[in-house]
Amino acid sequence: MCQICSAASAQGTLDHCLCGSPQTQAAFARIEADLRRREMLGGMAAVLGLFAGFGLGPEPAHGQGAGQPLLLTNLRYFDGSRLAMQDGRDILIKGGRIAAILHAGQGPEEARRIDCGGRAVIPGLIDSHWHSTLVGVTQLQAMSADIGFVHLMAGQQAQATLMRGFTTVRDTGGPAFGLKLAIDRGVVPGPRILASGAMISQTSGHGDFRMVGDLPRADGDLHYIEKAGVAAIADGRAEVLRRAREQLMKGASQIKIMAGGGVTSLYDPLESLQFTEDEMRAAVEAAADWGTYVCAHVYTAKGIQRCLRAGVKSIEHGQLADLETARMMRDEGAWWSIQPFLADEDANPKSDPRQQAKADEVATGTVQAFDMGRAEGVNMAFGTDVLMNPAGAETQGRQLAKLTRFMDPLEALRMATGAAGELLALSGALASYEGRLGVIEEGALADLLVVAGDPEAGLDWLDTPDQSLALIMKDGAIVKEAL
Repeated sequence: MCQICSAASAQGTLDHCLCGSPQTQAAFARIEADLRRREMLGGMAAVLGLFAGFGLGPEPAHGQGAGQPLLLTNLRYFDGSRLAMQDGRDILIKGGRIAAILHAGQGPEEARRIDCGGRAVIPGLIDSHWHSTLVGVTQLQAMSADIGFVHLMAGQQAQATLMRGFTTVRDTGGPAFGLKLAIDRGVVPGPRILASGAMISQTSGHGDFRMVGDLPRADGDLHYIEKAGVAAIADGRAEVLRRAREQLMKGASQIKIMAGGGVTSLYDPLESLQFTEDEMRAAVEAAADWGTYVCAHVYTAKGIQRCLRAGVKSIEHGQLADLETARMMRDEGAWWSIQPFLADEDANPKSDPRQQAKADEVATGTVQAFDMGRAEGVNMAFGTDVLMNPAGAETQGRQLAKLTRFMDPLEALRMATGAAGELLALSGALASYEGRLGVIEEGALADLLVVAGDPEAGLDWLDTPDQSLALIMKDGAIVKEAL
């Protein structure tokens, strides 16, 4: 218990510490957001100087003056929901939120005006399957480097992620809690993060990074990856409950489990089923008790069906699903968090023929999965899963552009804006960010991009964010302006 709550406890007015409660954390987030908007970070300059050599110092965020609204004019916009561009409107921003969508020319006189020059305005992009702390390092570095190096590289990648136009990510595995806190407090620039914490895996599962020589495991013996918070190995209901609750205690927005074989891991066949239904249900119950949900790494039909029976709400990958399974996802109201795994030049590197064979199998199923999910009306959200692949991080926008192979550009864009925002909303109060994400509507968080490309014609402009993103706004603050 902290000192303040301990003092209250001594007086008999409190019997437990409130500092980690969702309500308290949400209040902290509101206070910190207000401080950022009022540009009161000058007192942190000495601390930020420590990070300057790594490129982690935040770029100046140009928000409104104290209480001054901001008005975007002369624009067309995609609202994240309707599959159409709209015009004849101005977007009023105040207090970090979209205050109103006004008829052009009707904004308040006191507002600071930004002429978008007829460009398109879209919601800030959302990557529903990102690994904030694991994207900027190789697998060898993730498993053996000093954890301080891993975190510093993560801070550098966070800024790059934001400058690619991704203002929010759902982190689906890794020690991202410190990075999230640093971003939320304005110490380093980056996207808002909904973190899962350590990936929970059974022994021999996709999150078990040990080598055969590390076996057998003694009770209480933790591998480096577990100590670093990358993964947590759990067998049996009691261990799954403990590991899930540990991530919630650390601040997880949702819980991530490994429910089937993976491509990168060497010791679990792709078709292997991981965690019994009862073990999965233990994680689901732990998450539900905190008002959130479980997402699961899994590819195959049998694995997906087991997840759904246990109450898992978000299927990560799932490229080997069949028609029956797709319909089950739809009927259960689950989300399909899917990535364009095409075994192309942008794929995560594979050093072993067994890995490559599994990657090719997944790629074969990818096209069918996109077509089937859309045809059956499954809730679908976009993610990338760039993992332990520093060179691949910059392909984040290009991965989204690839979705136009399967659907119209605005439908693809919706998967990374409004639809993804609905998925992230399943975290409830544990999301720790109040307001809708991924949409341009009154009351939504003011995460906006002004783009040079035409979203109706295609998304290739996402591959060159330095040139195509004329303005990036997160939480009402402008982090890039080149209009």
